Amino acid sequence: MIHYKIYRNTRELPKAWDALPVNDIFLKSDFLEGLENSLPTNISGYYIGIFKSEILVGIAIVQRVQMYADDIFRKSSNNTLKQFGKQLVSKIVKGNALVVGNLMHTGQHGIYFNQNDISQNDYLNQLEKVLDDLISEIKAKFNKKVRIIVFKDYFEDDNIHESKAFFKANNLYKVQVQPNMIFSIPETWKKTEDYISAFNKKYRRRYKTARKKSTHLNYKELNTEYIKNNSKTIFSLYETVSDNARVNSFKLEENHFYQLKVHLKDNFKVIGVFLKEELVGFYTLILNDKTLETYFLGYNKALQHEYQMYLNMLFNMASFGIENGFKSIVYARTAMEIKSSIGAKPQTMHIYLNHTNNFIANTVLKWIVKYMNPMRKWEERHPFK
Repeated sequence: MIHYKIYRNTRELPKAWDALPVNDIFLKSDFLEGLENSLPTNISGYYIGIFKSEILVGIAIVQRVQMYADDIFRKSSNNTLKQFGKQLVSKIVKGNALVVGNLMHTGQHGIYFNQNDISQNDYLNQLEKVLDDLISEIKAKFNKKVRIIVFKDYFEDDNIHESKAFFKANNLYKVQVQPNMIFSIPETWKKTEDYISAFNKKYRRRYKTARKKSTHLNYKELNTEYIKNNSKTIFSLYETVSDNARVNSFKLEENHFYQLKVHLKDNFKVIGVFLKEELVGFYTLILNDKTLETYFLGYNKALQHEYQMYLNMLFNMASFGIENGFKSIVYARTAMEIKSSIGAKPQTMHIYLNHTNNFIANTVLKWIVKYMNPMRKWEERHPFK
């Protein structure tokens, strides 16, 4: 008999959780515990175990997200039309959402099931019951109504798209979102020089110019103690970049990077950018099996242009991935043009979503997604010979 259990903290997770043959660090208990200890104030997590008899055959991450206008829209605008748009969006999305996946990172990091033990449809049917339970619990416990349900971030070739009947029955609409920028590293590249020599003349010159501008910057991996003692500075640098986003559905807690370092150890890298002895920027990397995941970063805005800090961080990430034998680097879905200029390629992604108010039509939902996650026009660059 197939059944499920909902765990409300990582301490409750069964031993079989980490024994599942899944190679995604974002679904492992170490990451989940670090995340749980440093979740944004408007996000809480549920961990789902799906069992066949008493054997764990599937897992899922569901996040309850409380969305309010001040969280979503960081920058105010005096433009009347924009203000109207914000107010309209706020009225529709304001309240609670349930996200199957991790809202805080691009990609499908929310579901896994063993295909030898359970079919995709049986797995999804259990998730449907889980979501119904959580909707009832949130209403009873917090007196809040869940407005939106989201299954997030699936590539075009993901098997989940085969379950059309499930999504149709649950009024979950398929919506294309901004692509994930992924850098596939050729097997023949073993060192940074292989990468540089592959650039065409224009982009090799650009690489050299950027490196020349960063001559006075030093990059050092930060240890756990340094991250703990300098959490305020690191958070302030992160905030500079985060607050610059037009739309953002959460803000990290100050201890987020420290908690991930404590729990992931060498699989989480925080690289500090120093000008003389001052920390003026940082970027983070998560080592996820054969995939290098770029994570949050921050920098001193006043120094960014002069030292081309952001571009140099992207080059450093590429270099780390190549030198350490990764197959690909996930650069996520912001600043797509500059990421394509260092070698990343866009991979189309989709989400499925449903508004629990039956009067909110499919077209309105799609408009909201496009408003909050606009498909910006950008020119893909082709840096290699």
